[in-house]
Amino acid sequence: MGRHGTICAMSAFISPTDCTDCPRLAEHLVGIRRREPDWHALPVPSFGELSARLLVVGLAPGEKGANRTGRPFTGDVAGELLYPALHRFGFATQPNALSPDGWANPDLHLIDCRITNAVRCLPPANKPSTLEIRRCNHHLKAELNAMPELKAIIVLGAIAHQAVLWAYHLKPKDYLFGHNTRHTLPNGLALFTSYHCSGYNWRTGRLSKESFEAVFGRVRVYLEA
Repeated sequence: MGRHGTICAMSAFISPTDCTDCPRLAEHLVGIRRREPDWHALPVPSFGELSARLLVVGLAPGEKGANRTGRPFTGDVAGELLYPALHRFGFATQPNALSPDGWANPDLHLIDCRITNAVRCLPPANKPSTLEIRRCNHHLKAELNAMPELKAIIVLGAIAHQAVLWAYHLKPKDYLFGHNTRHTLPNGLALFTSYHCSGYNWRTGRLSKESFEAVFGRVRVYLEA
């Protein structure tokens, strides 16, 4: 299968790759495909097995990251923080998201972990509207429902946090967002929150490698308890 393909572990959920529910986002991707015909520039499928106990939820594909490579958090600064953290705590086979040719590393596999986004398409200026987050939420809800062994969710940023709570019909005001906090949802799932591993948070010092990896260390302890 080519780098634009997707493999799902179960038939209960298939990552959307042809969704055009958000006209602004669909039009934006059409323009990118015209300009960069080798790029993915479509809804980005999730990465990892549906049988995983851990789901990592980000905001949306980065323009030169997942929007280009077709794999979440691959090709941008966010992935340079995320995949080493996953590897350090046993959720990935290696820390390198990119292959030498600059595309998604075919030798990288996730272990008991899956990665997805609250919004599957690249939004202009990396800012999806509230309506677009709402429209995409049914994909996240279906994905959550298709993960029978799910025990923990890590949300990267406030929008991902909000999207997960919406998927479970919960109110964000009842589960406040902060860095390295944990909530227990009514269905028993553990929700861990983290600042997004964006280049902006990294450069401004809001997030460090140590503070980011501490979230994954906490999740590992929880899953092995």
